[in-house]
Amino acid sequence: MTANQLPVEPDHDVPDPTVDRAVTEVDLRGRALARLKKKADFRTHLLIYVLVNGMLVVFWAVTGAAFFWPIFPIAGWGIGIVANAVDAYAVDAPTEDQIETEMERLRRR
Repeated sequence: MTANQLPVEPDHDVPDPTVDRAVTEVDLRGRALARLKKKADFRTHLLIYVLVNGMLVVFWAVTGAAFFWPIFPIAGWGIGIVANAVDAYAVDAPTEDQIETEMERLRRR
């Protein structure tokens, strides 16, 4: 085993740089609740999307229409579903550094 492969023990006296100490517990709780609400709302939106569009496909199949017209609401509403998923799962609240950078940019105008 070389020196590069030895496990490194974290120094307990040095604060963890990945933890934002400027955020209070109340703020963290509020942000966590907001994210959980967004995720629950997305799951509800997805369920309604699947049920309604499934019903449209059944209508199409029962009527015997040659052209698959449900593709239009499926594709159009699908764009909204993707945007909702990105908002619920991928986008985080801006960090303090991002806020400060934007404030500086606005000050220079």
